Amino acid sequence: ANIDPVLCQEVATGLGLPAPEPTVRLGDPDPSPALSQVGQEWPPDGRMIGIVVDPDGDLSGVEEARAAIFAAGMVPLVIAPHGGVVGDGITVQRTFATARSVEFDAVLVAGAPVPAPDALPLRDAKAGAADTANLDPRVVLLLDECFRHAKVIGAWGEGVGALDAAGCTGVPGIVRGETSSEVLTRMQEQLAMHRVGDRFATAR
Repeated sequence: ANIDPVLCQEVATGLGLPAPEPTVRLGDPDPSPALSQVGQEWPPDGRMIGIVVDPDGDLSGVEEARAAIFAAGMVPLVIAPHGGVVGDGITVQRTFATARSVEFDAVLVAGAPVPAPDALPLRDAKAGAADTANLDPRVVLLLDECFRHAKVIGAWGEGVGALDAAGCTGVPGIVRGETSSEVLTRMQEQLAMHRVGDRFATAR
């Protein structure tokens, strides 16, 4: 309450508790640019880019995307239903069971994988809504979290359908294109801002 009465009230409401009153006079300090990432640009070095693939879909463009990500100083991590390799020798770094959004700064979607054999309803159904039955629920969860965390999400080819199924449409920071190189080029411009700050309206 001594820092932000509005936020205090919102948290108290969520907890079902009364909000306390401030015990000190609230100041009106000027925001410090040194403590904010908003409106600034940052180098891409070391960014982690997840690439969701469908082993049974079109994998063209995946190796091109990996090479471009490496060339930009970032790290590509291929995410597939299972470990090992997919397609013509593409190494998988993460599976749908082991990948979580917190590891990635952005996500590229190269396919729309159907639920894998290990997407057990009792364990994974909570990750996906009824209208995403044809998309693996772990992919739905990954995209939903990246969406809510204001991360850049891109897709080409069959991956565009995965964005539609997961509800990642019509807002800033969602990049669609015909090729992986086109999508990645446009994503890099937005990655410099670290997060898509105008994806969600702010209260103040």
